[in-house]
Amino acid sequence: MRIGELSRRTGIPARLLRYYEEQGLLTPVRLANGYRDYAEHLVDRVQQIRGLLDAGLPTRVIREVLPCTDNPCTITVSDASEELVALLEAERDRMDARIACLARNRDAIAAYLRQVEAARR
Repeated sequence: MRIGELSRRTGIPARLLRYYEEQGLLTPVRLANGYRDYAEHLVDRVQQIRGLLDAGLPTRVIREVLPCTDNPCTITVSDASEELVALLEAERDRMDARIACLARNRDAIAAYLRQVEAARR
């Protein structure tokens, strides 16, 4: 698909998609006319990148961990720096805390909805 279609499907502006490519996060095929051709699986990849950016990870770190979002993980991690490991551990812990908070909020909403449904009967 062309960059405009990927932008439409992901909600990410084309200029950011080009930036992701500059940063080595996306690798579209280049057609003979120079146009970018994005494979279908890159829709999910863009959403993964956006989620990691929203979580606060810089693109240099995302570039390192992005291959592990594939099944199976396609990187060799033997040369990971202590700084990178510490950053990722802190980010993982922060995500765990956010997930726990979201789960508590979901459970509270579900309990409220059960009460509403019971009162309507």
